[in-house]
Amino acid sequence: MATIHPTAIVHPGAQLGENVVIGPYSIIGEHVELGDNTEVQSHVVVDGHTRIGRNCRLFPFACIGMQTQDLKYAGGTTYAEIGDGTTLREFATVHTGTRDGEVTRIGQKCLIMAYVHVAHGCRVGNEVIMSNAVQLAGEVEVDDMAIISGMTGVHQFTRIGRMAMIGAATKIAQDVPPYMLVADNPAMVRGPNVVGMQRRNVPTESRSAIKQAYKLLYREGLNHSQAIERIRAEVLDCPEVRELTSFVEKSTRGIV
Repeated sequence: MATIHPTAIVHPGAQLGENVVIGPYSIIGEHVELGDNTEVQSHVVVDGHTRIGRNCRLFPFACIGMQTQDLKYAGGTTYAEIGDGTTLREFATVHTGTRDGEVTRIGQKCLIMAYVHVAHGCRVGNEVIMSNAVQLAGEVEVDDMAIISGMTGVHQFTRIGRMAMIGAATKIAQDVPPYMLVADNPAMVRGPNVVGMQRRNVPTESRSAIKQAYKLLYREGLNHSQAIERIRAEVLDCPEVRELTSFVEKSTRGIV
């Protein structure tokens, strides 16, 4: 049974799971679904066709499921989805998609800190951390376990690879390869994210292979095709290296 503060406004059509808590002055719209044990604190707005998973926490003034700001929006039903165990801190905003049927999706066990904006059609993986005032433009993809430091702006249609880490106040206008550290303006790859890989228990041999691949990709003066050819010929064939080379080959915006 849900616990709803008397000052909260919850539409009768909203679907509330077991042990949901809705705090003072929060507003829950008609097409909203809240999973079991999710806590909505005071002054939160959740509207639109929005599904929030189990064990999530929404802090004051978060605003989830609002209509996209994209001027191309021409009506239709669009969605927002938040995975289990994700936390959205104060003033975080997540908008629904632009095209009819499009979903803005944030995965499981993410930490979305204060003033973060996730725009229409973004796809954020699991266990992603976005620090204060990170701004994702439309259609951005962020893979699992990436970390984006505060006040970073990410250009529309950009991809950020798995376990990448981006330093504070960085402007991201091209794709960030997986397992890399990126910082500064203009954004530059500073090296492999060795500490991040260690913390995530990436095997030692895979970490060494990523270091070798990084050198070929960024330090040998090779173009991307040449670097990938040499990586495949000279570097240990492991899942992490295959992910890196595949990411680079699929990039349409170019890589940082």
